[in-house]
This record gives sequence, structure tokens and C-alpha cells, in this order.
Amino acid sequence: MADGVEAAVVDDGSTMFSEVEVREMSGFKRGGDDHVEVTCGCTSYCYGDAVGTLRVFASGDLEIRCDCTPGCQEDKLTPAAFEKHSGRETARKWKNNIWVIVDGEKVPLSKTSLLKYYNKALTKTVNKSQTGQRVCHRDEFLKCTQCNKLRRFHLRTKAECRAYHDAFINNNNWKCSDMPFDKITCDDEEERASRRVYRGCLVSSTCRGCTSCVCFGCVTCRFSDCCCQTCIDFTSNAKA
Repeated sequence: MADGVEAAVVDDGSTMFSEVEVREMSGFKRGGDDHVEVTCGCTSYCYGDAVGTLRVFASGDLEIRCDCTPGCQEDKLTPAAFEKHSGRETARKWKNNIWVIVDGEKVPLSKTSLLKYYNKALTKTVNKSQTGQRVCHRDEFLKCTQCNKLRRFHLRTKAECRAYHDAFINNNNWKCSDMPFDKITCDDEEERASRRVYRGCLVSSTCRGCTSCVCFGCVTCRFSDCCCQTCIDFTSNAKA
């Protein structure tokens, strides 16, 4: 292994990474029984390199301790939070913007094997959704800040979930004209209250919320390139 230190051994007795996968990787070492550590960084064109220590857990979790300055107290940052903390101008692409040093060269995380457990965790989350868990996202409503009318958002696809997510974050300024798929204006009639009780649940048409239509976070409605706390928490805690 790099630096002459063995990688962490997980529950089945296997090592997390082979020697080939981490060869010449700067700062790679065993961090505990369930994770390894490696020197990482993110480059800002204004502030230069922010260096840290990436912890890669067998569960898929990723944590970064920032060492950008001797007195920096930031620890257990998600990759997205570390990217933002570094001052990176083109944020929201942490897989490409955060790097490790391999044979003296800066290599993006996306081009290393360090994300294989993270990717497996997300894949297993997708498979759970496909086998019947949280197979539906119920429709949601937002109120226009100009006309005070409620507008329905369908959440059937990832694109629709992202549209609602971004609108919800910006709900203090959201307007009817911002609706991405259904082009409406404040002059259009508001949906009747008797109709709003139908929100797309697969179990009951008038369901007020059940395990089939209420989702507290999955790869369809949470986004690794979003910097809101909800998405950051989900991305950092995605587990099998």
C-alpha cells in the first residue's frame, strides 16, 4: 500500500483498496477499522489550494478535515461543503474539483478508485427505490409570492423533483411565471381545494401521506451538486 501502510480491513476481512488502486497516492494511510485517509485539496483561482484530509469509509461516507490554514477548525465536511469552503469559483462539481495527488500530479476524485464505495451506496439506494420502497413522490404545492395562488408540482421524474426542489429553496421569491413545465401566469385560476387532495399516491387517491408517497430523501429527489443542507446531509449519509 501507499506510504507502506495497509488499508483498512472491513468486516468480511478484505482490504478496501488494492495496492494498484492507491499506488503513488500521496498521504494514503489506514485511518481505522472502517476507513482510510488520503491527502486531498481543492483549488480556487483567487485563494489557491485548500488542502485537507479525505476519509473514505467502507459504508460509502466521505468526510474531509480541512487544513487550509493552521487554525482552521473545519472537520467532517462533506465534499460539497469542503468545495464551497475552499472558495472554489465553479462549485457544485466536487467530484471533478476535489483532487488527490498521484505520482506528484493532481488527479480529480472522479478519476480515482476512491469513490467506489460512495457510488455503490448510491446504487443500492436506487435499487431499493426500484424494488418498491419509496416508489412514488406525491405532488407538492407552492404559493406564488405575487398572487398567493397555490400551484401544483408533479414529482414523477428527477427533472421534476429538481424543479420543485430549486423552487422550494427560493420560495420567498417564487412566482407563477417561474413554473418550468406548465406555463402559467397569475391570471390563471387556482386549482380547486377539492382537487388538491389528489396528490398522486399509488395506494389511495386521497392519501394524506403514507410510506408509498412520502419520501424523506432518495437519489431521485436529492442532488449531489446542490449545496443546500438537505442535499448535503443526504449525500454524506447515503448508506446501504
